[in-house]
Amino acid sequence: MGELLGIFISNGGVPKLAIDSVQIGINGLDGDNQNDKKHHGGILRAVCVLENKLLTKLQQEGHPIGPGTTGENLLVSGFNLEIGSIFSIGEVELEVVSAASPCKTISESFTNSDFSRISHKKFPGETRWYCRVIKTGMVKISS
Repeated sequence: MGELLGIFISNGGVPKLAIDSVQIGINGLDGDNQNDKKHHGGILRAVCVLENKLLTKLQQEGHPIGPGTTGENLLVSGFNLEIGSIFSIGEVELEVVSAASPCKTISESFTNSDFSRISHKKFPGETRWYCRVIKTGMVKISS
């Protein structure tokens, strides 16, 4: 069974900052915003998810990445995420719609600013995932 390890929001940009709980609506997390609405946000990119196993792998490779630094909203563990996956966290049900293309705004999270390290095209599956919200609700970090 999967686990929610982190919840992150910002007024726009990165890093997103950790919070303990949040309401997730059809357009994403309450209190979260994106600076570039052309490439981020909206119903099909409402929630950005990163798997902890990838975060750990990148840290072991020497990248200065940390939770929330690549703009993800949720840091999770134990889910099998790929396009088409449907999974639940608390009251919320999400569907993985696409890989989140990396951009220069997250370059500080990578050695030599190589943000393409989490490009699904270059490293299939080693990416953040954009999800649409199937069922809205509250999520919170377990204590």
